[in-house]
Order: sequence, then C-alpha cells, then structure tokens
Amino acid sequence: MSLDPLLLEILACPCPQHAPLRQDMLAGAPVLVCTACNLAFPVRDDIPVMLLDEASPFPEAAAPAKS
Repeated sequence: MSLDPLLLEILACPCPQHAPLRQDMLAGAPVLVCTACNLAFPVRDDIPVMLLDEASPFPEAAAPAKS
C-alpha cells in the first residue's frame, strides 16, 4: 500500500487530538496508525476508512521505536 503523500498529509485521526497518521500493516492488511492514540484505521481498496468505530488498537510490540 502506498497512499499519495499529499493525502497522508491532509488526513488526521478523528480522535480529539487530531494527530498525524503513518502507514503500516496489521494482520497482513494495510492500515493508517494514529501517532498519538495508536489506533489503526483500515484501508480498503486504497480508501482509508477514518471512522473510530472501524479502528482497532495497534499492538505496541509492532509499533516502530520512537527516537
């Protein structure tokens, strides 16, 4: 999965913090992960589903190390 970088700049998590998102994989499926609340939003047919009801927690062990 590779979303358009301009789209990724515009998208933000719908949680109150409105944090930026990063691309990742969860259980072999593409997701966008909130950098603040660590929720994973599915990407279906190259369309991000930015609904809190559709999001799932992204495992901490799979999250990249913060520097």
